[in-house]
Amino acid sequence: MLAPMRSMGLSQSAPAAKTDGGAAAPQIFDVHDYGAVGDGTTPDTAAIQKAIDAAAASAAAAPAPAAARAPASARVLLRPGHRYLTTTLVLRSGIDFHLAGDAELRISTEPSDYTNPAIITAQDAKGLRISGTGTFNGRGTEFMTTYDKVHEWYLTKDFRPRLFQLIGCTDLVVRDFTIATAPNWSVHLIGCNGVLVDGIKIRNNLKIPNCDGIDPDHSQNVEIRNCDIVCGDDAIAIKTSREFASYGPCSNIHVHDCKMTTQDAGVKIGSETVSDISHVLIERCQILESSRGLGIQSRDAGNISDVEFRDIQLISTYFSDPWWGRGEGISFTAIPRTAETKIGTVSGIRVHNVTGHAENSVRIEGSAASRITDVKFENVAITLDRTTKYPGGVFDDRPTMSRPDIEKHATTGYSIRHADQVSLKGCSIVWGKNVPDYFSHAIEVEDAHGLDVTDFTGRAAHPARDSDVSVV
Repeated sequence: MLAPMRSMGLSQSAPAAKTDGGAAAPQIFDVHDYGAVGDGTTPDTAAIQKAIDAAAASAAAAPAPAAARAPASARVLLRPGHRYLTTTLVLRSGIDFHLAGDAELRISTEPSDYTNPAIITAQDAKGLRISGTGTFNGRGTEFMTTYDKVHEWYLTKDFRPRLFQLIGCTDLVVRDFTIATAPNWSVHLIGCNGVLVDGIKIRNNLKIPNCDGIDPDHSQNVEIRNCDIVCGDDAIAIKTSREFASYGPCSNIHVHDCKMTTQDAGVKIGSETVSDISHVLIERCQILESSRGLGIQSRDAGNISDVEFRDIQLISTYFSDPWWGRGEGISFTAIPRTAETKIGTVSGIRVHNVTGHAENSVRIEGSAASRITDVKFENVAITLDRTTKYPGGVFDDRPTMSRPDIEKHATTGYSIRHADQVSLKGCSIVWGKNVPDYFSHAIEVEDAHGLDVTDFTGRAAHPARDSDVSVV
């Protein structure tokens, strides 16, 4: 174990040491100097908050950083070898909240302890850093009532906090630590601008609903890289939720070199889309398990445009019925949330060099209210096979109340409906070893204009019965 580090103290007069990069080493605010115990049972919220506030005061008095992502001048230290029991903490501008070594921040399970429905919070913080190799332990199953064996998921208690809720932050860096068993959303980035999420691990329980991995919501200029995410709900969900509509669009989101294991979507744009979402690049990712590999779900008035997925490997299978997604490798849909909903457009979508195994169709589906336009697939190779026991032969359109949300439908290789200017270049479909009767055409087209198919490889699942291509 590393020797405990002591606070340098606010009255420290000696010049700060220099790091190898030439920047001044941060001033240390050891939470034990403010009364933290770190035994996992004694409440440490007040002591940690005192350290945060002292560090923030020091950072406010220091010169402004010369560049974005520069190290913070004040570090709140949670020591290795300790577990800190806490509820809501409010992080401040200019600090580095740092879990050193194997330090663990362990959240309280008592609802009466909370002043906010989240654990790690920040509002309008500038230059905030959250770092270290320690663990944020969300104690997820302790916020559940029981396990529903029929539907294969946990039933939740009335209260279960989100782990991180960071609102309106700028020049934010989140890196290296582990999140374990979050009871609800893990990292929620709301209206943030200039964000790096780098190298974090998320190890949530796959059977806990709504425990998303990383959710940029109305945020701009966000980079998510080198993350390894295991969670029951969407691994990465890019959205514009109604609750935070005042923060405007979501744009310039770059996700790369990540691994994802989930019982929902690997990467999803939507389904909350009340403001525009644009300029999104997802690349060099592995989706090791999902119920929908890549998804766009337009359900509200915001427009979705200029989205690119490239160099991705995926696996998508059916899970029990409560989980959204029915094993689609790729699913882009634009369906009104309700019959009265004004829905935005989906356009300028690019998919390059995507390979994988799935149990359901690649879907591009607009609606009478919003046709999907300008979609280009290139070198997309999907193998369709049934590998799980759950009922198949359906399309999953949840969430919507404008029409039945589960549609009985044959499993085609590529299904293109109510869409214009779609191209498939160098794409393929291969049928696996288990090919049930409801597997059908290689390509199915309904109410689509300007379709261009070039160098496509693949036949119908049952060529003696079905045509390779069906046009309605």
